[in-house]
Amino acid sequence: MSLAFVGICSHAPGITGRADRADPAHRDQFYAALGRLREAVDAAKPDALMIVAAEHFANFFMNNMPAFAIGMGEKYEGPIEDPDWLKIKPRVVQGAPDLSRRLISSVMQSVDTAYAEEWRFDHGIMVPLHFLDPDNKYKVIPANINCQGPPLTPLHRAWAFGEAIRAAADALPERIALICTGGISHWPATPDSGKINEAWDREFLDRWARQDRAAMLSYTDAETYRDAGQGGFEIRTFIAAAGAARGKGEIWHYRAIPIFAVGCTVGVMEIV
Repeated sequence: MSLAFVGICSHAPGITGRADRADPAHRDQFYAALGRLREAVDAAKPDALMIVAAEHFANFFMNNMPAFAIGMGEKYEGPIEDPDWLKIKPRVVQGAPDLSRRLISSVMQSVDTAYAEEWRFDHGIMVPLHFLDPDNKYKVIPANINCQGPPLTPLHRAWAFGEAIRAAADALPERIALICTGGISHWPATPDSGKINEAWDREFLDRWARQDRAAMLSYTDAETYRDAGQGGFEIRTFIAAAGAARGKGEIWHYRAIPIFAVGCTVGVMEIV
């Protein structure tokens, strides 16, 4: 089995950019959970780290918005945002072009995915890397799901994307750690920024941890927008993780931290 690890985490820019404004106890508990996730990734001894994030109009826009995209570059740079604002230093991240090409070719057997040899990392990938690979040691394969520009990628297709990643990884000799990163309820870049629907978050995470596929796929975009904001569309990345792992999940951390503008989540899922 070459899918060596599956985990989820939040990626909101406030997690690093407004760290000094958060309740220190709440911030430190969340950071400790991310540290635990980093240790678990390291223990899996992956040859590459695949990060599935949400598109934030950093690399694609409405003139060309793929439902799915996977990076195939030799290297990547990030963050695309002002480093002083995000409080993450710029870095060059090593890619895995040959492994990416083989992974993409396999994923394409069941899911149509775009690919890109040029890719600039925004906070959706850089915030997780800041905590999970602080020493910049891993080869990274970036992937995005369209959670931003309607018509959005259907939830059942996000699940299928996870299944395709699993099948592709299992056919490869390299060990791949999969991190799927997004938000649950949040209202970024709106007057409601900082609002969090904790009850909605916990219900979704319960469905995710139980590996309840039907319940996870039952949300409509209208319901999600009403109850969880446009940021709630990023549940697609967590659904992809469930489709890839197939096992039960464990939530290591969840807390609504308004200054970070998201419910701060860390979890892992058993690979079966």
